[in-house]
Amino acid sequence: MYAPRVLASMLGALAVFAIVTYFLNGSLASTLLQTVICAVLMQVGYFLAVLYLVWKKAREKERQAAALTQLAGDEKSAAKAPPRGLDRPGHFNR
Repeated sequence: MYAPRVLASMLGALAVFAIVTYFLNGSLASTLLQTVICAVLMQVGYFLAVLYLVWKKAREKERQAAALTQLAGDEKSAAKAPPRGLDRPGHFNR
């Protein structure tokens, strides 16, 4: 979401909303109040959308970090394990 584009779209939508509301109600005070309420609701929606995107990205990074940690742990345990077949009884290491 690109903020200037969202702001311009929001102002355009609010202008259309205000014009339609004025033609439906015929009251300037009612139109102004309803347009302000609409603007607040749009801002709350935008804030929640940005918050969701940040949360989603943080969760994705946590999963990637956990996968890298697990991968590094698997590589360390594989390096410490003795080669297969050499730990059998009766086998001579030369």
